[in-house]
Order: sequence, then structure tokens, then C-alpha cells
Amino acid sequence: MSFYDRLQTETAAERAQLLSQPLFAAALEGRVTVPLYIAFLTQAYHHVKHTVPLMMACGARLNDDREWMRGKITEYIEEEYGHHEWVLNDIAASGGDAELVRHGQPSFETEMMVAYAYDLIQRGNPAGFFGMVHVLEGTSTALATQAAGQIATALQLPKKAFSYLNSHGALDLEHVDFFCELVEQMTPRDQQAVIDAAKRFYRLYGAIFGELYQRHFGQETH
Repeated sequence: MSFYDRLQTETAAERAQLLSQPLFAAALEGRVTVPLYIAFLTQAYHHVKHTVPLMMACGARLNDDREWMRGKITEYIEEEYGHHEWVLNDIAASGGDAELVRHGQPSFETEMMVAYAYDLIQRGNPAGFFGMVHVLEGTSTALATQAAGQIATALQLPKKAFSYLNSHGALDLEHVDFFCELVEQMTPRDQQAVIDAAKRFYRLYGAIFGELYQRHFGQETH
């Protein structure tokens, strides 16, 4: 079994719990409103803007034995740089106030996820950061693939309001291969750090979706 397959298998329960959030069902049923979509993008902005700084922090914490990993991170940085601006563009195209979001504050749940990512890098094994990458990329792809069409139809917004979701809509095999190649080269200790972190980030990311659902639908989440 490849490590990527092992990662998928050992985090299956946490991934299923995240995808069982009622917000996903609401999206698939076309029950997403424009205010809810903007609220989703707002929280996306407040964690996506940390992607590159987190990668930089991770690279700075790696020792010389993991120089190869630092090289991979520089490739990731080139690919991810500026994506937070895509989110702001989507907010503006949806009728939201992008500058208000830029200078605003994240929800408690988003703040805690980002704070844990920085803490993991500084206090724990920085390789665990790739557990976060796995969760956010995989969940965005799942949401985009399964629900982007229903969301777009329900909201009747212009195509330019969906650049963030559409960027994850088609499974980027090259990107997945890049991630697989990176984690396969890790030591068993680093690989375990990725698994442990992914389990935590599934729960932390799920809390963001749970809060969004509760705030907009006023019902209990699970």
C-alpha cells in the first residue's frame, strides 16, 4: 500500500464525519443562499491567505536532512501565491464587500484552525503541515466536484464568482501526483505526523462548516 492510500484509509472516519456536515447536504440540494456563499468565501479567505506564510514557516523549521522537502515547498508556494485574492474577487463578484472582508476578522473556528497550523509547525513536527494541505485540498475538490454546479444554479451569479471553487473542480492529477511524491519520500516519523495532523484538521475544518450552517440555518449541527 502506498503511503497516500494509507493516509486515505487511516483518516477515512474523520473525512466521513466532515463530509456528513449538513452544509454539504444543503449545497447538494441547492439550498445555498448568496449571503451563505459569501460567508463561506469569507472564511475561505481568512485561511487561504495563510497558506503561503504557513509554507514559509514550515520551510524555515525544516532541518538540513529535509532540504529536499524545502525545495518542494518552494514549488507549492509558486503555485499557491495569490489565491487569497481570487477569493476576494469572488466575494466582489457575488455582491459582497471584498475590502471589508480583507480587513475583517475570521470566525472563532477559522482562527483556531489557523492558529493550530502555526502551532504545529513551531511546536511540533513541521512536516505535519502537509496534513492540513491534504484536508483543505481534498475537501475543496470534493465540494467543488459534488456541489459547485448546484450552487451556481441556485445562486444565479456570474461565472467569475466561482474562481475559487472552480479552481478545485476538476481533479488535478498532476497536483495529486506531486503531493503523493512528496509524502512518499518522507520518513515514517514524518508520515505519521501527516496522518495525525490530517485527523485533527478534518475536525477543525469541519467546525468551520458547522458554524456556517448553524449561523445561517439556525439548527443544531453534529
